[in-house]
Amino acid sequence: MAEQPNEPLDVRTVHQLVRMMKRYDLSAIDFIEGDTKIRLRRRGPEVAVVPAATYTPAAPAQAQAPAPAAPPTAPAAPAATPSTDIVIESPMVGTYYASSAPDAPPFVSVGTAVRPDSTVCVIEAMKVFTDIPAGVAGTISEVLVKNGQSVEFGQPMFRVRPA
Repeated sequence: MAEQPNEPLDVRTVHQLVRMMKRYDLSAIDFIEGDTKIRLRRRGPEVAVVPAATYTPAAPAQAQAPAPAAPPTAPAAPAATPSTDIVIESPMVGTYYASSAPDAPPFVSVGTAVRPDSTVCVIEAMKVFTDIPAGVAGTISEVLVKNGQSVEFGQPMFRVRPA
C-alpha cells in the first residue's frame, strides 16, 4: 500500500481498517496501538467510526479528529399502530442476547429509560458480539424478541415510548 505522507497515521490506519472490514465483511473492529484506540462498527452498507471513550490522538500535534457519525434513529412504528412508540430494529442478522453474560442482568426491560447511546442488547454473528445502542431516548415499552432468538436485519426488537 502506498504511503501518503500528508495524512496523519491514524487516518491512514482508519482507511486500512475500513478496507479490511469491507474485504472480509466484518461488522466490528477494535484497534489499539499505544495511546490510539479506534472502534469501527458497521451497520448495513456504511461504516460508522466511533472512537472509544479513552481515545487520544497518537501525536499531540495532530488536528482535531473527525466527529463520529450520529447513530441512526429507529423508524417510527407502522401506521397501523395507533401508539407513538418508536421501534428499535435489528441492524444485522445474528443471535439476540439480552445481557452480556448468561448470569448478568438484561441490559433493558419494560420500563427501563434509555438514551441514544444506551446499550439495549448484544447481537452475535460469526462469534463477533456487537453492542446495539438504542439510537433514541425514551422508555422501553415492549421487548419483542426472546433471549437466544435469531434476528434478521430490520426485525423489530423493542418498542420505545419517546421521552
